Amino acid sequence: MNPLKWPIGCVSGIAVIALYCTFTFTSLALYPTPYSPVTNWLSDLGNRSFNPVGAVFYNIGCVLTGIALFPFFAGLYKWYTREKWRKISLIATQIVGIFAAFSLIMIGVFSEDFMEQHAFWSSVFFVLNLVVLILVGLSLFTHPSYIKPIAYYGFLVAGINMVFVLVYNTPLFEWFTVFTALGYVGLLVYNMLKAQSWSLRNL
Repeated sequence: MNPLKWPIGCVSGIAVIALYCTFTFTSLALYPTPYSPVTNWLSDLGNRSFNPVGAVFYNIGCVLTGIALFPFFAGLYKWYTREKWRKISLIATQIVGIFAAFSLIMIGVFSEDFMEQHAFWSSVFFVLNLVVLILVGLSLFTHPSYIKPIAYYGFLVAGINMVFVLVYNTPLFEWFTVFTALGYVGLLVYNMLKAQSWSLRNL
């Protein structure tokens, strides 16, 4: 398949994964002291006191990933059908997703060096991310082009996010939440590529 003809949601979804992983692991490589997902939050990578050289990479990565999420969520229009409830649900997903993307940008702008603002935007991001995961799952579950194993994985990711937000707010679960969500983005890209021969908007 010609990447130049891929839907914008696919291209931006790949960019989301590549940008976040590249900048996060670059920052991690520059972290001057032992770092463990069990005891260190992801945002510790963006703390200039903890990571004087590498912090800028993590923070820029959050900003660029957030920017890449805008066209990714916009690209969900490919899943619209003639069913009004599904279209309305997907539009709601896109709106919430845009706010989630903005909150991720703000996490990069307000690193842990600005703890009050950082804590606020981090909380907003993870709550909105949970809402997006639930909305996507409900919107697409009965869609004829939605691959069922991916659907079940999406609900699993939503469950992990819910546990992190409501019960088990620890660094390790933050890592699970973020990287399982990135995996879901990758699976949605794969699903969209598999389904692009269908006329999704005319089903």
